[in-house]
Amino acid sequence: MAGNPVDKSVADAPRGNLVDRLAPTFLRPWLRMARLDRPIGFWLLFWPCAMSLALAAVARPMVAFPAWGVLALFLAGAVVMRGAGCVFNDIIDRDIDAKVERTRSRPLVSGQIGLTGAILFMVALALAGLLILVQFNTYTIWLGLGSLVLIAIYPFMKRITFWPQLFLGLAFSWGALMGWASDFGALHRPAYLLYAGCIAWVIGYDTIYALQDREDDALVGVRSTARLFGRHVRLAVFGFYVLAAGLWIWAGLAASAGTLFLLVSWPAPALLLWQVLTLKPDDPANCLTRFKANHWVGLALVLSFWVEYRF
Repeated sequence: MAGNPVDKSVADAPRGNLVDRLAPTFLRPWLRMARLDRPIGFWLLFWPCAMSLALAAVARPMVAFPAWGVLALFLAGAVVMRGAGCVFNDIIDRDIDAKVERTRSRPLVSGQIGLTGAILFMVALALAGLLILVQFNTYTIWLGLGSLVLIAIYPFMKRITFWPQLFLGLAFSWGALMGWASDFGALHRPAYLLYAGCIAWVIGYDTIYALQDREDDALVGVRSTARLFGRHVRLAVFGFYVLAAGLWIWAGLAASAGTLFLLVSWPAPALLLWQVLTLKPDDPANCLTRFKANHWVGLALVLSFWVEYRF
């Protein structure tokens, strides 16, 4: 594998992932560019959608949850739009990625895919996302199109502000509005509270993720909350996680959730607390493990809403 220039694994991908093991060799660079060798990203994009659908079911119990067809659409949308966003990010950041140890093996930077091919691939993924989006009601379609502004500006934020994680949160949490809108055809207070909670969550977990690159980022001039918070990073992440948990609980109560929800919602904040208490900011492997644990945070909150809805 090492001797084949079109079959080079990306440095931060899990060893033995499905793309590296099972995908045809000619497809691997494209699947890696879409980050399908690192599925945690599309799961973290999907969970706010699922949370929002579950919250809508709590607010209006006649809405079926889980609605497997709708969930499948949101999951497919998360996969292709996360892929499109990553390709766009790689195009914009190709000069920076070449200077960072973790990213210099990405397909565009390493020469496995050319710039024209990357642009065409991004367009194809975006069109696939549009085909999925038009399956929803008109309000949700326009709402989804509105997220493109955030997707477009995010890659530039690390150049001008120490808060690119905030802009990632605004974009990555958009599903917290989309799920609710797909059921109600409008937005109401519980959806906004859920969205705000997810933004705080993203800022927290992406700060942990950015700890892996702090030294390289400082050398090349890339800004992040991981650099901004410095030695206070654990306290800052804790603060954002407390804010996220509080807003999620408030969202549940605003949607008429009761005591049962409060009793079963503890696993999500407990997982967040575990991340903070065991975080080692100078250990990249430790940071990556805690970042990936947010997959289970999303699942735990969805299940909390589901229990309230079901029982």
